[in-house]
Amino acid sequence: MGKNVKSTELVFNTTVRLTEWQRFRMLFFKRKLVVVGMVLVLFFVFIAIFGSWLAPYDPYETNVKAILAKPSRAHLLGTDVLGRDTLSRLIYGAQTALTVGIIAVTISTAIGTILGLTAGYFGGALSMVIMRCMDMLLSFPMLLLALLIASLLGGGIHNVIIALTIGAIAPKARIVHGQSLSTKENDYILAGRAMGSSNVRSIFRHILPNVIPTIIILATMQLGTLILAEAGLSFLGIGIKPPGAAWGSMINDGYKYLLRNPVLSIAPGACIMLVVFGFMMVGDGLRDALDPRLRGTQ
Repeated sequence: MGKNVKSTELVFNTTVRLTEWQRFRMLFFKRKLVVVGMVLVLFFVFIAIFGSWLAPYDPYETNVKAILAKPSRAHLLGTDVLGRDTLSRLIYGAQTALTVGIIAVTISTAIGTILGLTAGYFGGALSMVIMRCMDMLLSFPMLLLALLIASLLGGGIHNVIIALTIGAIAPKARIVHGQSLSTKENDYILAGRAMGSSNVRSIFRHILPNVIPTIIILATMQLGTLILAEAGLSFLGIGIKPPGAAWGSMINDGYKYLLRNPVLSIAPGACIMLVVFGFMMVGDGLRDALDPRLRGTQ
């Protein structure tokens, strides 16, 4: 009897050791909304990559005989005011949205990370100059700043990417700067500097790995925001130029016929809502899995 009690206690007192990948997977997929968000993200990425083969029609081909056609077997989501297939333009709009969002978030993340690391590590006058510039950018809402820059540069996908990139730099630089200030005071970094470690090595070998999880989380969540901003610019006529397929411009073209053919505005609006929701949920799941303060003990 005593042996059985000891065996039972040993079983309950034994802690299950999990690898980092197992812990990440368990925490990331713990919530159903995160799984739904991941499915949505993968779905739209698949649509964007294989859109050229999935689109049933040429999204730029007009058909005067099928103007504002209702949904049917020939056109599952109907046609717009120029007779272009709505479903095909939605698919190509996914390519536009994800291309603009991914390029803008990648460039802004790289620039913001470098600026934040430089300002946080070196401090002094350099930090003051960089951070005051970031404060100036942060004084404007991102969409308003992107709207201003895009208005000055003109429409087009390249100018939209530039405008959104500039507007997205400051938040990343501020967060990386704050984490760099605290990380550089750790004993192992001070010991490395005392042993002759160069500034570049200290920054990219010791400080950068500590801020990468935060950068990944912020970039993922900001990707949805940038896609929404691109749609807003296109809706206002400053984004993707006609006849380019963009969800924002599709909403702008379709809201005039909202009572006659509501699919023209509802379909691209639903796509924007779903893709933004997907990236926000994935970013939230990454935060739960990568933030040490939220990961728990297992």
